Amino acid sequence: MTPSRAGAALAAPLVLLLAGCAGGGGGEPHVGGEANLQLPDLGSVKFLGMPGDVLLSLGLIVCALGLGFGVLTYTQLKKMPAHKAMREISELIYTTCKTYLLQQGRFLLLLWAFIAAIIVLYYLSLGFGIGKTAIVIGFSLIGMGGSYAVAWYGIRVNTLANSRTAHAAIGGKPHPLHDIPLRSGMSIGMVLISVELAMMLIIMVFLPGEIAGACFIGFAIGESLGASALRIAGGIFTKIADIGADLMKIVLHIKEDDARNPGVIADCTGDNAGDSVGPSADGFETYGVTGVALITFILLGVPEQTMQIQLLVWLFVIRAVMVIASGISYFLNAAISRSRYANADEMDFEKPLTSLVWITSVVCIALTFGTSALLISDMPDGLWWKLSMIISCGTLAGALIPELVKVFTSTKSRHTREVVVSSNKGGPSLDILSGLVAGNFSAYWLGMAITGLMAVAYWMSTLGLGEFMLAPAVFAFGLVAFGFLGMGPVTIAVDSYGPVTDNAQSVFELSTIEEEGVEDELEKEFGRRPDFERAKYLLEANDGAGNTFKATAKPVLIGTAVVGATTMIFSIMMGLTEGLQHDVENLSLLHAPFLLGLLVGGAVIYWFTGASIQAVTTGAYRAVEFIGANIDLDSDAKRASDEDSSKVVAICTKYAQKGMFNIFLGVFFATLAFAFVEPFFFIGYLIAMALFGLYQAIFMANAGGAWDNAKKLVEVDLAAKGTALHEATIVGDTVGDPYKDTSSVALNPVIKFTTLFGLLAVELSVLLRDEVGVGLTGALAAVFLLASMVFVYRSFYSMRINEELEDIKIEVVEAS
Repeated sequence: MTPSRAGAALAAPLVLLLAGCAGGGGGEPHVGGEANLQLPDLGSVKFLGMPGDVLLSLGLIVCALGLGFGVLTYTQLKKMPAHKAMREISELIYTTCKTYLLQQGRFLLLLWAFIAAIIVLYYLSLGFGIGKTAIVIGFSLIGMGGSYAVAWYGIRVNTLANSRTAHAAIGGKPHPLHDIPLRSGMSIGMVLISVELAMMLIIMVFLPGEIAGACFIGFAIGESLGASALRIAGGIFTKIADIGADLMKIVLHIKEDDARNPGVIADCTGDNAGDSVGPSADGFETYGVTGVALITFILLGVPEQTMQIQLLVWLFVIRAVMVIASGISYFLNAAISRSRYANADEMDFEKPLTSLVWITSVVCIALTFGTSALLISDMPDGLWWKLSMIISCGTLAGALIPELVKVFTSTKSRHTREVVVSSNKGGPSLDILSGLVAGNFSAYWLGMAITGLMAVAYWMSTLGLGEFMLAPAVFAFGLVAFGFLGMGPVTIAVDSYGPVTDNAQSVFELSTIEEEGVEDELEKEFGRRPDFERAKYLLEANDGAGNTFKATAKPVLIGTAVVGATTMIFSIMMGLTEGLQHDVENLSLLHAPFLLGLLVGGAVIYWFTGASIQAVTTGAYRAVEFIGANIDLDSDAKRASDEDSSKVVAICTKYAQKGMFNIFLGVFFATLAFAFVEPFFFIGYLIAMALFGLYQAIFMANAGGAWDNAKKLVEVDLAAKGTALHEATIVGDTVGDPYKDTSSVALNPVIKFTTLFGLLAVELSVLLRDEVGVGLTGALAAVFLLASMVFVYRSFYSMRINEELEDIKIEVVEAS
């Protein structure tokens, strides 16, 4: 039986089963619809003597200051010195990044067309009219454009900082190598959060209340689409390039960033596509979607309008205050770091990053309580301090989770060192097994920590919140996610630190500055004879810190995705049960469709993981094939040609887009299918995606982080490049690459996109059920499921390497 026939045979009974579930709803649920949510008149309640909408509009001043910080930092970075050869390399990297982003922009518009069709159908069916529907469509474009724009800004800033960091290393002092990447990271973080907050404030303050709810949903879906596509494609691209460049160290025994390797430029582009574009778009979307989830909850779950206004204004003033807190913390930490390390010859690059995270957490918590006391101290039953305590659980998690991640991924971690020790005698096999151990243990400890903090939030929600709202525990969980993101600029900053340090190493090597005969020129600038070996040592040590803090941001973002999705799922539950008044019994394991949905959600998570890694595998194979055939190690050429480097970039882009297209449409049609099967089936599906996705992402991210820094330990602490031990850790790192930077990180926006898009899909299905009965919705569910399965099938069979065992046999015979 051929694979296609086998797939059809397996699909047929599942389609029949799901179509059967479509008739088992147990009642006829009706949804109010987020499209019909109306913001109350925020100016009808005064805070500190001024109307609520006026107070919120002052938040735009904070956003302007954040943007000003970003622009100022950008200007400072541009003026910093960098050797001409290094600037040329960084501009070449930026040029390839621009080409990649332009292609992604066109691709995003194609994917948006699928979403726009559903949005138009949904809103017109609700009687919104063409004008109102056009506004929602417009805001979905604005949301997607916002994700795209901040990703572009992140790339521009990072590709300025990489050459400046590489140049600063020649001075032999470690502090500038810390200061420059963190400065660029804070620039990205402040711009990202300020743009996101400004957009949400504009909707709240300046748009009519009757369309604001629909605009928030459109905006959130758009930014979620942008983040999903850029995360998936960026993650595939970067790991194709990274693996392609890394494997040359084993195959050809050349150094990591050998300028003759045409894969190195693609690797640098990938560092930005995966570790800058992806996180920037992801952070932008996460911040926005969490806000939309809380707004939706307040409007659906809090019946009293004055309290709705108080909570809405309070939340967004807190957000503005936390932007200020991040700026204060950064300047305070920078002053401490300068006093300690400005003239030091050695420094632990992780320490000032750790202190920044903790200082920000403490300042945010203090300002949360202070702001709450000023704004909502008159709310009954001491709600101001209870709500502040719940938010602080999330803010504390934003500092505590990075500490736990470091236990499994830092170069000082016993888990990471165990990977190296096991590799010493056991080679790549034990290296991989030890990394899997680290990932699995990390899922346990981080899961327990997140559960513990959410349990505290739940306990706080039992202290009187139920008198004022439905499902206070769900609101508490949403506030935990809100607190997670309170340190948004700093979380993005320490995450963006990594791609700059990684690129800086490559820029240094690709500039071939050691062979340029510029020692006299550099001695005049730095006041000391350049020590190129020390510069490379400092760059590698700093890259280890970058690896660690890239790893720390991932569980924070996936944690907010899951907790935020929980809040958004509640709004679907509210609509389906008419405010938890009817059919609540369907939200249990006793309702068979709900249980089946739980099973299917887990299945989709595991397919997504496999599909994204398959795209990396095939692309990396083609990249290695091209590099091996075209690398020139025999002539006097110092660098690979730009033409060959561009061809490797083209290979990475091709498989990134091809993989993303199959994956995205698989997710898109699966969301439609399962929403049309039965509403409570879909609730189970969303819950399972969130829970399976949380643990899969944490496990994969931290296993990959352990493998990555195990290699760094061998290169820096043991100075054992080129040895069998080094090759073993390279193999482990190439396994970990798609774990940590492709599959795990993309689960975050995929979960949120599915939940947000599912809001529309499930309500549309309910409308159809009411109008035409379950027969049509069941048939549509079957059609959508088959469409999804086509793309699931294609995500492997159209992404295969397409070489057979017989081809390998011929090669083996010829080689022998």
